[in-house]
Amino acid sequence: MKQRVKGSSILRGEITPPGDKSISHRVLILNSIARGRARIENLAPGDDVCATMSCLRALGVEITEEGGTLIISGVGRAGFREPTDVLQAGNSATTMRLLAGLLAAQPFLSIVTGDESLRARPMGRLIHPLRLMGAEIWGRGSDSLAPLAIKGNKLKGIDYHLPVASAQIKSAILIAALFARGNTTVVEPAPSRDHTESLLRAMGVKLHREGTRIKLIPAAPSAPSDVRVPGDISAAACWLVAGAIHPNAQIKVINTGINPTRSGIIDVLLQMGAKLVVERVRRESGELVADLAIESSDLVATQIGGNLIPRLIDELPLIALAGSFARGTTTIVDAQELRVKESDRIATTVRELSRLGVDIEEMPDGMVIHGGGGLAGGECASHHDHRLAMTLGIAALVARGETVINNAEVVAMSYPNFWQDLERLTSGI
Repeated sequence: MKQRVKGSSILRGEITPPGDKSISHRVLILNSIARGRARIENLAPGDDVCATMSCLRALGVEITEEGGTLIISGVGRAGFREPTDVLQAGNSATTMRLLAGLLAAQPFLSIVTGDESLRARPMGRLIHPLRLMGAEIWGRGSDSLAPLAIKGNKLKGIDYHLPVASAQIKSAILIAALFARGNTTVVEPAPSRDHTESLLRAMGVKLHREGTRIKLIPAAPSAPSDVRVPGDISAAACWLVAGAIHPNAQIKVINTGINPTRSGIIDVLLQMGAKLVVERVRRESGELVADLAIESSDLVATQIGGNLIPRLIDELPLIALAGSFARGTTTIVDAQELRVKESDRIATTVRELSRLGVDIEEMPDGMVIHGGGGLAGGECASHHDHRLAMTLGIAALVARGETVINNAEVVAMSYPNFWQDLERLTSGI
């Protein structure tokens, strides 16, 4: 699908972002391990979360809908059944990695695969700690790539230092640890998103954090957890950057999750001088939620790296775009993890933003962006990466003329209504 977007003279309106994708995966999987019914509102609507639902159903979990609310009937730790076919994770690394933690403890054989992009993403970092726990798990490419074959086994707790800050690997270990003999400790090199830990605590699991060390005492979740999923800050970030870089913008993004392990985009935009206001901060289902108001801003360049990177890893292409409208030179470092996302997100971001006139350079672990604005429409490609497709859509709003984005349908992985919301802002509705 080709999406055509013309530069807009005005951006006005209120956006409600879709439910948070990261939280949605975890709500589904953890409630399936509990015994009893959980009611989930505002689940993320994209293809990635649908892949998790499909896999859980294949494992015997009943998931139904009642008036827009999802009902999960958890089967308990021993209630999962052997799938009759290969489990399909689609493009969702979260689905594959978190399910691997669950399947490592099940008394049957499972095979999990995904699309071409997912089958190229690193899985050795997942296989290694699960094997240390006693899992029998194999992968293609000398146990480094999917598909994964998993023969469930009795697991033991471990003390594991993550080589990279990865919420997915951390979560896979913690899920496996629910079934293990003995306690498990995971040590992070830097804090990553903590939705798994928050949900486990809410469900009665004994989990303690001291600094970057997380200790879990194994037990099944004592009760299911009803959740209203907050809006996804990674989706909201599109409109925050659009409002900041557009010369005539006033946008409000409502009901957005601002978990401190995910809110780096807010910190960076404020640091750059964005006219961003955080309103109506409250707590819903254990997560911090707020409304975010943004308007046209005079941005200044900034430097991003270190422990900030895990808090905004998915928003770095958008931050690169914001840097192109800032005074001075913005530098992003320590972001080599972008190389192993849905695309090589450093190379593709540099290549495609350059097509629109952004003065941007690629580095091994990041990007250098020279401010100045002055974008011009052109033809570009998403590289089948939903984050890049949305970044290019926002860039098109501030470019002269028309921009054509190829493979634009990929936004359905996380934000199916993205193009409709973009059009609504340009019409001022």
